[in-house]
Amino acid sequence: MADKIATRNAYGEALAELGEKYPQLVVLDADLSGATMSKFFAAKFPDRFFDCGIAEANMTVIAAGMATCGLKPFTNTFAIFAAGRAYEQVRNSIAYPGLNVTVVGSHGGVSVGEDGATHQCIEDFSLMRTIPGMLVCCPCDGNEMRQAVEALINYNGPAYLRLERPSTEIVTDSIECYKFELGKGVTMKDGGDVTIIANGIMVPVALKAADLLAAEGISARVIDMHTIKPLDEDLVLKAAKETGCIVTSEEHSVIGGLGAAVCEYLSGTFPVPVVRHGVNDQFGRSGTANAVLEYFGLTPEVLAEKAKAAIAMKK
Repeated sequence: MADKIATRNAYGEALAELGEKYPQLVVLDADLSGATMSKFFAAKFPDRFFDCGIAEANMTVIAAGMATCGLKPFTNTFAIFAAGRAYEQVRNSIAYPGLNVTVVGSHGGVSVGEDGATHQCIEDFSLMRTIPGMLVCCPCDGNEMRQAVEALINYNGPAYLRLERPSTEIVTDSIECYKFELGKGVTMKDGGDVTIIANGIMVPVALKAADLLAAEGISARVIDMHTIKPLDEDLVLKAAKETGCIVTSEEHSVIGGLGAAVCEYLSGTFPVPVVRHGVNDQFGRSGTANAVLEYFGLTPEVLAEKAKAAIAMKK
């Protein structure tokens, strides 16, 4: 594992780097460019950056209008505002007409830490994936985020991209022949006893959990499911058939997110035990990022126990 970087930082750097290559790219922010890191693009391309103030709904509709003119807008604010406050505008002004806008929700999940429950968005995957035609993506590290940004610039249609606040290890650079592709998961580690399907900052956690399990003689497969919608159903089905049980892990409510997507698919195709690891139907808590993650059990140790529970459920 290489140095740490927050996915929001990698995102901001990627926007600035790709601005020259993609002149149709425009970036909008709701008075949070210093936090979402869209400030890097703003400094380099001030004529293509638009600070809309604390008016997320207006920003979303402005982006929709820009998309009708052939531009590629990326809107930026905290996830709680992108998915929550502007939900109606995302649904009706961007997704309903199928416009080419990427909605970016920064500071997703409980690792926002001290900002507390009001700003710890654990519902964004659920809200966005239920919108017809909306792609939902949550990269696991800086390397994957950079590739996701370029892929989304070239993607034609409405999309939601989640960024996270804390720095995390770069884990994808250790995967031989790693390739990012929207809608396609990545097998980070092979195994035959159980499959852990994770996204975002839970992917490094899943790899550590797999190491803990290996010390007990348990072989865990780890899949990075960066795109929640469309779900890589072929990869999920392969894992279900080959390992016989699955654990999903996400910095999100266990309701409506990655775990729900996996359960919904497997229940009608190849039912196997699925244990969901995430936030259990409750709001966040204020504290340091590490303290909050530990409070909610979003740790390698708890995830390893979930994997053992899934194995025990095999017939």
